[in-house]
Amino acid sequence: MRLFLSSYRFGAHYDRFAALAGEPGPVAIIPNACDAWPAAWDSAVASDRAPLRRAGFRPDMIDLRDYVGRTGELEKTLRRYPLLWVRGGNTFVLRAQFARSGADLVLRDLLGEDVLAYAGYSAGACMLGPDLHGLESADDPAEVLPACGIEPRWDGLGLVDRRIVPHVDSPATDPDGICTALATRLRTDDIPHWALTDDDAVIVDGDRVEALLSRS
Repeated sequence: MRLFLSSYRFGAHYDRFAALAGEPGPVAIIPNACDAWPAAWDSAVASDRAPLRRAGFRPDMIDLRDYVGRTGELEKTLRRYPLLWVRGGNTFVLRAQFARSGADLVLRDLLGEDVLAYAGYSAGACMLGPDLHGLESADDPAEVLPACGIEPRWDGLGLVDRRIVPHVDSPATDPDGICTALATRLRTDDIPHWALTDDDAVIVDGDRVEALLSRS
């Protein structure tokens, strides 16, 4: 299993992302964390395509809403890509769309086979933890029902063993300090987590887990 989990895109570790992802080639972008914000959806996709193209990758957009009830087709589609890029937004909306499309099950299988590498930032990273509790202070679970037609789920994908809190000490992406406060609360309650600034990343490569943290 190969995972690159960050607070914001490559963070300060593009070299480690590139080493994990391999030679630049096709990449599937999943932007469904933005499904509750239709006015911003196209610009969100464009904003992720640009840095990937500059790095030499060939990004395609995969909309999980197109695969509800078509999990087999989704698996065939994702098998064509050596890299999956899952952007930020609302973690609860993203988790719901992964469940509706069966992407949660497909991803687990493909990572187990080492068919692809997974790069996720913000919501795309948070979703891989054991659960989403605490993230409601930053992301609104009430956006799930109107955007996805189902109630929010509170389970993560469980691909890493602790929660991820993004945008810690990062005024540009967390101007109100909500994520920093969440990380402080988890630390006080002795709940295992990674508190990531926008420079940080967590890398999983097989059995090796490495947290590249700038915050003590």
